Amino acid sequence: MEAYFDNSATTKVTESVKDIVVKAMTEDYGNPSSMHMVGVEAEKYIKTAKENIAKILKVDQREIYFNSGGTEGNNQAIIGVAEANKRSGNKIITTEIEHASVASPMKYLEKEGYQVVYLPVDHLGVVDMETLKKEMSADTILVSVMYVNNEVGAMQPVGEIGKYIKTVNPKVVFHVDAIQAFGKMEIRPKREKIDILTVSGHKIHGPKGSGFIYIQKNTKIHPIISGGGQQDGMRSGTENVPGIAGIGQAAKECYDHLEENVKIMTELKDYLIDRLSQIEGVTVNSRKGNQGAPHIVSASFKGVRSEVLLHALEEKGIYVSAGSACSSNRPSVSRTLKAMQIDKDLLESTVRFSFSKLNTKEQIDYCMEQLQELLPVLRKYVRR
Repeated sequence: MEAYFDNSATTKVTESVKDIVVKAMTEDYGNPSSMHMVGVEAEKYIKTAKENIAKILKVDQREIYFNSGGTEGNNQAIIGVAEANKRSGNKIITTEIEHASVASPMKYLEKEGYQVVYLPVDHLGVVDMETLKKEMSADTILVSVMYVNNEVGAMQPVGEIGKYIKTVNPKVVFHVDAIQAFGKMEIRPKREKIDILTVSGHKIHGPKGSGFIYIQKNTKIHPIISGGGQQDGMRSGTENVPGIAGIGQAAKECYDHLEENVKIMTELKDYLIDRLSQIEGVTVNSRKGNQGAPHIVSASFKGVRSEVLLHALEEKGIYVSAGSACSSNRPSVSRTLKAMQIDKDLLESTVRFSFSKLNTKEQIDYCMEQLQELLPVLRKYVRR
């Protein structure tokens, strides 16, 4: 049996996504900027994808821009806003548990003279609202908070944060990395006071190298890629039509079946948490039900290093992750787990299971059987 539990790293594309990508590559292969009919046919894919996504988010389709994925989107959101608003202030607020594609541009801006404040989180991975309230000031230009943490599935009070910062200063730009949230829950940027939202296609059964950024009209932001002026100059470069077609189709599929998919993933998550909690020496770092994202379970296995367990499971056809797959293929101590003050002995013994609608309880049962056999053996070789 094969059990793929690494869907937060990437998902398998659906048949309909594959079909539309292939069609855009082989039949309607024109440049969407070309004025002839072959170009017009290619441009239709972009229009359809924009319409699909705008309908899901309840926003204007002119506020949707396509890009290469979450890393590009987060870099544009952070660096683009900082550069456009540097005359208004130099303070940026984020959290201690952001993805590397947010944390790295933040470090870059610190070197450029910006003041970046990292909000702490509690033991469940939820941001401390009181610290946010203390840190908000007249020179704050950007607040960047992820919707769902990619390692433990902690959900942030995005709506509460958005409403608060807009009450204090309506000009502060609120950016939300929704890469692990989109396709898993209802998101309403207008209602939650989100100015910029970033999404990646390959987390929702779309193609790798596809993504989009929602930028609310009148938001002060500079493009970070200049060139031919495509997409109203916000993201120049010939559009990746097959990728855009794919993410548009994947988004539609996710939200056409959102309730059903979330129910499947939540039941799997809760079932896994219950099973893991019965194993001696296992600490679960994620929450059941709607208190956490429906698709992520982080668990620490005392006495077993993450990469050792990962490869032992791999030999059994079970695929999990040791932290964030986007940071590096070399496991390192997680900033998220450290911020949550997880026991030091468990920091290098934590793996992530992440689900999609394609997973089953039978796969979890198989995984539990293998863990029960593997753990006693692996713990014999723990370094003392």
